[in-house]
Amino acid sequence: MCCTFYNPNLTSLEQQPPTGRVLALDVGKKRIGLAVSDELGITAQGIETLQRTRIREDLDRLKQITAQWNVRLLLVGRPLHMSGEESRQSEYTREFAARLEQHVGLPVLYWDERLTSAEAERALRQTGASLKQRKNAVDRMAATLLLESYLGYCRLASQSDGGLHG
Repeated sequence: MCCTFYNPNLTSLEQQPPTGRVLALDVGKKRIGLAVSDELGITAQGIETLQRTRIREDLDRLKQITAQWNVRLLLVGRPLHMSGEESRQSEYTREFAARLEQHVGLPVLYWDERLTSAEAERALRQTGASLKQRKNAVDRMAATLLLESYLGYCRLASQSDGGLHG
């Protein structure tokens, strides 16, 4: 399923922690929010918001980031309508992720991103951040929330005796 490091033949105590990191991307047309996990796949931290330029430059910068952070998996937010239906942005994101996967040579996993941007915006408003500060941080925070969701799911899956992978 989603947890590529999960081995159903091992108990959770016997599993080796995954090596490398997961890079989460909140892909937009103007910006890409980025967050990375620690090497054990426990925590998520926002690293930057990439200001989009040209597709080739964006792909090259992301390739540099994946090498710098020893990334082993790209987690791409899947924008869906609240009904679960695909959005126009879903198609754009899928096309971008396919090009990214080919360019960097790493697997891509899509993860439901509904409400991550809204939650990030709400959390930033509560901190008293200015509109400009929120605009610069919301994509990075959305990527962090996306990654936290994925890592939490993986922790539950690895503790459940294979119930989620059955």
